[in-house]
Amino acid sequence: MVAYPMAVYLGLTRWNLRGASLVLLALLAPVVVRRLWRGGRPKLGDVSTLALIPVLTAALIGLAAALNRAGAVLIVPIAIHGLLLATFAPTLWTARPMIERFARLQHDDLSPAEVAWCRLWTRVWCGFFVVNIALDAALVALDAIWWWTVYNGLVAYILMGLLFAVEWIERKRRFRRPGDGLPDRLLARVLTPRPSDEPRPPPGAVDRRPISEP
Repeated sequence: MVAYPMAVYLGLTRWNLRGASLVLLALLAPVVVRRLWRGGRPKLGDVSTLALIPVLTAALIGLAAALNRAGAVLIVPIAIHGLLLATFAPTLWTARPMIERFARLQHDDLSPAEVAWCRLWTRVWCGFFVVNIALDAALVALDAIWWWTVYNGLVAYILMGLLFAVEWIERKRRFRRPGDGLPDRLLARVLTPRPSDEPRPPPGAVDRRPISEP
């Protein structure tokens, strides 16, 4: 999926679109077969809906190969972000929004403040998906293939990574929920104040701290 935008760009500008679509379809086939083999009926607003992403992508690529039309491959990011939005947004009207469901996989004893935080960030991710859909639709409408490739192959992943990083760091700073992984331990060392960072009394003030006996 990371290489998908560049493969589409090459297929539209240098290679044959139908041939490039068939190559992408062959690469996605094992994932699609695995998703379908596992069965189940994903429902909107449920995490299982995310399993439909490779299936939806393969269907649009197959349509592009059959019709030899660029539109089907260019709207794949729009379809994926639309599916993500349809997965996250309905949970805002439930007792547990999507981010809270992910959070409870690590900590089931969330405080009211953490629950509110999860609801806020579910809204943030919904907004992110809406912005991506709008930008992709504009790039497709303008036939800006190069910028479509740069955005979906690089910029969108950078923005997503920044969003993940900001949320993770701020959550750890705010709620002090250290994990066992190396990133958690490193961040805990950064966030934990050193003895030299402790506030000192201003000049001229009487230091009333107890003096330990020798």
